[in-house]
Amino acid sequence: METILITGGCGYIGSHTALHFLKYTDKKIIIIDNLSSGFLENFNYLDKKYPNRLILEKIDLSDLVALEALFKKQKFDALLHFAAALSVEESMHMPLWYYQNNTINTTNIFKLCLKYGVEKFIFSSTAAVYGEPKNLDNGITEDTNLMPINPYGASKMMSERILIDGLMDIQNKIGLKLGILRYFNVAGASMDNQNLTKNDGLGQRSKNATHLIKVALECATKKREKMAIFGTNYPTKDGTCIRDYIHIDDLASAHLCVYDYLDSIENREFEIFNVGYGCGHSVKEVIENIKLITKKDFCVELKPPRLGDPAKLIGNVEKIFKKTKWKPKFNDLETIIKSAYEWECYLS
Repeated sequence: METILITGGCGYIGSHTALHFLKYTDKKIIIIDNLSSGFLENFNYLDKKYPNRLILEKIDLSDLVALEALFKKQKFDALLHFAAALSVEESMHMPLWYYQNNTINTTNIFKLCLKYGVEKFIFSSTAAVYGEPKNLDNGITEDTNLMPINPYGASKMMSERILIDGLMDIQNKIGLKLGILRYFNVAGASMDNQNLTKNDGLGQRSKNATHLIKVALECATKKREKMAIFGTNYPTKDGTCIRDYIHIDDLASAHLCVYDYLDSIENREFEIFNVGYGCGHSVKEVIENIKLITKKDFCVELKPPRLGDPAKLIGNVEKIFKKTKWKPKFNDLETIIKSAYEWECYLS
């Protein structure tokens, strides 16, 4: 039985991806998470659902002694690396910490993968590496120039370059295969959630939510008094930012498809994939849909644009369709919002 190491596996994307691997494969999973932004409830749910296939190691990625001890103790066939700080706004105020937490920690764990013969490395990246590309009628492709406009995107871009250049530097003699997934905006909750009881499900938990759909649903469920639209004069159809939203379960399934793709290729190489739906929705459009679906009204203030926010990010996802067997099932804004709303009501 193969063993997979998942960093940040108690977080939103990491836990849903772990669920997907547990559900559709027989692999054993070890999760590393310091629980600074992840949630023990997510691990407990997975462990209850799939007993004896999951281990949690509470390790901070900056603790190199503990990390190497784990690699010495356990042979890993693959690493899925999710652990990172991910707030654009926060990164504008704490840039050095983002480079430390995201880029340096990625470098250190990558070195251990090379040293201990890990065969596959899947890296959680972001569309923020593109910055604000212009005149792309067919969406952002993986070949679009990387010009991040915030430290979060820059920390991920630098991590990508270190991973790719690291393989070139050693001429990849160990045979490691690298997959980089650049996510667009992730939302929704697990479609496995049914008749939820305490600690019985997966969705987006947050200690300080910043994602649009999560924040708006916290308003709809009266956990917040109000929210804001940051900027109404962007060069878009209604003046607000446009984003490509993807359901969390479809993103989770993309990781397994890329994992299988890396297994199928003989060459020791890397591949980069955009992961989204290739269509965009504006901030105003999302909020209007949330009010309509939830039948709840709430206060929305208009505020100046935030530093580091590009006007429009829509991915061209032809490559992942062509090279892998990925087939998204929930490509619908209403489905994304409904699943997230049901989860948010459960958290209430």
